[in-house]
Amino acid sequence: MVAARKKTSVGIIGLGIIGSRVAAVLRRAGYPVTVWSRSPRPEPNFLPSAREVAESADILQLFVRDGEALLEVIRAILPVLGDTHIVINHSTVGPAETLEASRLVSEKGASFLDAPFTGSRDAAAEGELVYYIGGEDAVIERVRSVLDVSSKAILPMGPVGAATYVKLAANMITAAEIEVLAEALALLDRGGVPLIRLEEALAHNLANSGTISLKLPLMLAGEFSARFSVKNMLKDLQIALRSVEGKGIELPATSATAGALMGAVQAGWGEDDFASLARHYSYPGSLKDYPGTSTESLEEDHDSSKTSLASQKSEPVKKGLFGFLGRSGRADS
Repeated sequence: MVAARKKTSVGIIGLGIIGSRVAAVLRRAGYPVTVWSRSPRPEPNFLPSAREVAESADILQLFVRDGEALLEVIRAILPVLGDTHIVINHSTVGPAETLEASRLVSEKGASFLDAPFTGSRDAAAEGELVYYIGGEDAVIERVRSVLDVSSKAILPMGPVGAATYVKLAANMITAAEIEVLAEALALLDRGGVPLIRLEEALAHNLANSGTISLKLPLMLAGEFSARFSVKNMLKDLQIALRSVEGKGIELPATSATAGALMGAVQAGWGEDDFASLARHYSYPGSLKDYPGTSTESLEEDHDSSKTSLASQKSEPVKKGLFGFLGRSGRADS
């Protein structure tokens, strides 16, 4: 009987919403996994440092917060990197940080891939992320079997850095969709149209998208637990805006959406899902977490044809939420 081939050891650095779930699916697939993050976690094989993870595994998947954190980790592991290592950055960072990380890794003889992903918390848990990858085809093939475990698609985008631009572009579109969806729901509410009608209409309209299909039910229900947080989406749009500075173009829709996300952060929703942009408008579903709006009152107002939820509940929300964007929850403003 032929012995089963021993699987490659994988190191996961960064155990946030996505990194922790990727580590879990790799373990379920039988991969030896070592992990580290700045905040200690009750994870199997949690090592004291990123360097020790790099000493224990040749394939390193990084899920860190931002460009500064990426370069900090890269510099920490540099002393132990060699030609057997492949460093895969899955974090959405700026093109400059991506190229700098690649340069540092390459100088040690190791390989680097730029591999941001699309997919939420639930997709990561099911091993259904989609990776956009920038780097050499031969290096991608060396890690394909590992990446297959946590993904449903691996999409080569070109050289290192190309995937970063693709991810930023995709998030610009996604964020703008949710902001305009929040505004569209407010339009219906002020017009006295039940919000569910928009969902019914979009099912037969070219304006519909995967993002809208996923987020609209959550916005209608006021369910904003983080799948992709406000603060992370804001970070990505800010990176996109910085990336075009001095290049002779403006991104007005992205700038406006970033402003809405900044308002959400200032209102205290930074850790919530970015669908919580709906809270900038006082319509059913968006108010359920605020003081003075009980489930009972929401149900009563939603079913009442005499008094709209907006007219009854907008005043306390207006004071706390709409100052940044100059919006008002009142239907007659």
